[in-house]
Amino acid sequence: MIGCQCAVCTSTDPRDNRLRPSIAIQDGEKTFIIDTSPDFRYQALRAKLPRVDAILFTHSHADHIMGLDDVRPFNFHQGGRIPLYGAADTIATVRTVFHYIFDVQAKASFVPQLDTYVHNSRIVDVLGLEFQPIRVLHGKLPIYGYRFGNAAYLTDHSTIPEESMEQLRGLDVLFLDALRHKPHPTHSTVEASLETVKLLGPRRTYLTHLSHDLPHVETEAMLPPGVFLAYDGLVLDVD
Repeated sequence: MIGCQCAVCTSTDPRDNRLRPSIAIQDGEKTFIIDTSPDFRYQALRAKLPRVDAILFTHSHADHIMGLDDVRPFNFHQGGRIPLYGAADTIATVRTVFHYIFDVQAKASFVPQLDTYVHNSRIVDVLGLEFQPIRVLHGKLPIYGYRFGNAAYLTDHSTIPEESMEQLRGLDVLFLDALRHKPHPTHSTVEASLETVKLLGPRRTYLTHLSHDLPHVETEAMLPPGVFLAYDGLVLDVD
């Protein structure tokens, strides 16, 4: 947290040094991104991402979309347009916030070359990899996580509706929001997410979207078997 001198913010453990949430999914030679955080440029450089073939958005809050402009080098190197997927309200906001990308008039300089698609809560085939939108509630706001194969990524949720729980059975890897221990109106707590783990029984669970109230070593030591804290730079193989 900017300006904070707490034990986590001044920790020398690199796992306590947390940027905003984005993940990259690599399937063969293709790379898919879920959310372009304001830190996307640094994240892409750190991970040495070779390409970005498609982007999916969970919702349109600033910490999940504001790095979108930084995909432009991938257009340049790949020589093609990049598709974006999201709910109708998310795509509308992205097109408004980044209006200069989508305006039809001639551009004075190079801008990202992007095409937008609304998933309407249906499974979408993105260049051969299927993504199932998973509806969750971020406070009162409906947003989406995604299931892809035997993995699912949910962030910024306070409630997972029952119909969405049924879409999360039989997972190898599950990512869940777990902001802190203290209740929050729009995010899950560690304890609430552990209850979700009990109900779903994924093989591995990673808690994400962590606040500076959760020191990595001390918090992970309290978690049950098969549950871990996510951290920046984490790389997983998914069955």
